[in-house]
Amino acid sequence: MSDCKAPCGESPREKLLGRGAQALSDAELLALLLHRAGGGTCPTRYAATLLQRADGLAGLFAADRRVLLEERGLGPASVSRLLAAVELAGRCARQPLTRRDVMTSPENIRLFLQHHLGVRSREVFCCLFLDSQHRLLCCEDVFSGTLDGAAVYPREVVLRALHHRAAAVVLAHNHPSGLTHPSSADRHITRRLRDALALVDVRVLDHFIIGRGSCYSFAECGLL
Repeated sequence: MSDCKAPCGESPREKLLGRGAQALSDAELLALLLHRAGGGTCPTRYAATLLQRADGLAGLFAADRRVLLEERGLGPASVSRLLAAVELAGRCARQPLTRRDVMTSPENIRLFLQHHLGVRSREVFCCLFLDSQHRLLCCEDVFSGTLDGAAVYPREVVLRALHHRAAAVVLAHNHPSGLTHPSSADRHITRRLRDALALVDVRVLDHFIIGRGSCYSFAECGLL
């Protein structure tokens, strides 16, 4: 199947090999990944339509696999490639966190959390449990909820911190709406978690709220 050449005659594949992946649009990159999807439609035009319906890459990557499989023109092979690409990106973002002091690489932690939480269609509350040198011990999804909320219980977070023998914790959750400004409930649970973990000598270093392409840090905004 043709790559659907641009008016200048350069296909997405030729552009990537000649000028690098950064020269391609989101639709062109997606078209190369989905390859034969679209049922005969030009792959780039089909990818652009998919992105428009999903409200961009973040929306597409956040879609449940069952929803993707119901999408006209997407088969199991294309959905598998898409999900594999998302997972590989997440693992790539996670890898640096296992090798160094998490809190000296703020951009790495943001990148990881964007991949880990930014693609979720439901609210998820996770914890990064760290050792005394702030190296990552474990990233654990502790609670999950509906489209607009997750019930968070401080006792469970304390138990998980003790289980991992953590010295510090980074809290994080996503807002599926895409907005990252903390609600009064977000502020309240952060204080409760900070106080509960302090009783067992575990320090809360930060609480991140992840939206679509944006990230809010409680520590940077003076709320911790």
